[in-house]
Amino acid sequence: MTQIALFHSVLGVRPGIHDAATRLRAAGHDVLAVDQYDGRMFDSYEEADGFAQSLGYPELMRRAVAAVEALPDGFVAAGFSNGGGMSEYIATERRVGGVLMLSGALPLEMLGGDHWPAGVPAQIHYTTGDSFRRQDWVDTVASSIRAAGATVELFDYPGNGHLFTDPSLPAEHQPDEADLLWQRVLAFPPLAQDASRPASTSTT
Repeated sequence: MTQIALFHSVLGVRPGIHDAATRLRAAGHDVLAVDQYDGRMFDSYEEADGFAQSLGYPELMRRAVAAVEALPDGFVAAGFSNGGGMSEYIATERRVGGVLMLSGALPLEMLGGDHWPAGVPAQIHYTTGDSFRRQDWVDTVASSIRAAGATVELFDYPGNGHLFTDPSLPAEHQPDEADLLWQRVLAFPPLAQDASRPASTSTT
């Protein structure tokens, strides 16, 4: 069993986050689905971005660190979209076992960091046509990870869905690509090595 801190996108804890947590638990992992919005959820990216900016990213990062305070070292930090950036930030603040960036990767400098933690592996997943994707950011993050002596797996998917694993977003959902993403996530070494151990109960 691996402990996983799962961070939501700018839209909040939508059904896709609950679906992701359920999948990971079914594979034998213990998942903490972090809610940085205190229950707020959005359908519109514009409205959600306005709300996130009203909180401020320093406050969102503070909430991210506070949410995982009780987790022991070695957990995996994972996140969708903006949550991918939060998972990176957590990796610079805590001793984590790995990082999963799902449709979201930010240069460390944007998060106040200057280097990737030594030896921490990562995966980055995106569709090729994602309008939020910045290839220069993906390349910068990947270079930072490799410079720290860690492995990074970069996975591209056809299509243009951003949160393409979320069935509650029909304009973005890509079920075949989502299934492939979860196969790859569950094969991520920090998860695969512990998948056979029983999971304990945690709260979404």
